[in-house]
Amino acid sequence: MRSTLRWSASASLALALVLTAPAVAQAKPTAVEKSGNTTTVARTSDGRAITNKAIAEEVAAFWTPQRMASAVDLDIAKSANATESLSRAPRPDGPAGSVAPVRPSVASGADVGIQLNESAVVGKVYFTTPNGGGASCSASAVASGKARLVMTAGHCVHQGAGGQWYSNWQFVPRYRDGARPFGTFVAYQLTARTAWINGSSYDEDMAIAIMHNGGNWGLKVVETVGGHGMRWNWGYDISLMTALGYPSNLGGGESQYYCQSGTWHAGSQQIRMWCNMTYGSSGGPWLQEYNDQNGLGFINSVVSHGDNPGNGQFDGPYFDDDIKSLYDFAEGLSPA
Repeated sequence: MRSTLRWSASASLALALVLTAPAVAQAKPTAVEKSGNTTTVARTSDGRAITNKAIAEEVAAFWTPQRMASAVDLDIAKSANATESLSRAPRPDGPAGSVAPVRPSVASGADVGIQLNESAVVGKVYFTTPNGGGASCSASAVASGKARLVMTAGHCVHQGAGGQWYSNWQFVPRYRDGARPFGTFVAYQLTARTAWINGSSYDEDMAIAIMHNGGNWGLKVVETVGGHGMRWNWGYDISLMTALGYPSNLGGGESQYYCQSGTWHAGSQQIRMWCNMTYGSSGGPWLQEYNDQNGLGFINSVVSHGDNPGNGQFDGPYFDDDIKSLYDFAEGLSPA
């Protein structure tokens, strides 16, 4: 039976994930911080850096259908310990910017049966928590010159204040009911905003993973499935936003679902929309101008947390200059 992760507070108010799986040896990667962004090399759960094809293939093989099926969907319920920055003015903080979406650069020749409001660019991510259990979130490939970036929520790569990075991190584009039509992509490096790493700030609950070549054809992820565009500083009030993800409350997290709604200011540097997706949709993209014909749009936020679980709304970080900084940081770290 699929279960969900719950956030709990320790005596020191650090966030911890409650799991029943046995603990495993954890890496203590050296994190590098620059301009409000933090990165670490992606690692296996026994601490080895995933820096070559052999170890990446080992991680992909680790995620058997049985392990993927038993991974718990990360809980998006709001924690009392997470912070909302009071130091930043609640308004767009710079000129509007945009990165255009891109189609895949090669024809796969595969009939993957894309359904209505389902995107090949969106998929599930699987990772191992510090307690040794498997967990999952949603994510999407994003267009960039080096074609290696996958965007998700900060809490889908790192536990937040007082916590650790996750290990065995992989992305499965257009996962559905156990099928991996494009194969698997394993993370080479993980990046997130320092405000999430050190303070669990929901204003900056955003992350980007840099991926190894992989999939069924040994290519880069954006070459294989394409990549969404991205927009920042476009304002809080968007008339139509499409959110995509893998919620456990709809279909058991085994297929993509979508919501469409306008957005509005949720306080601090966050936006809100109507949506009944819950656990497992964390990290899924909020898209402007989503085109159901090609499955592409412009990422303008990611699923972060439920404003009040059960009320049919959820929040995401407002994409301002911080997401552009993280995007440039990750792209600069990416191999050619």
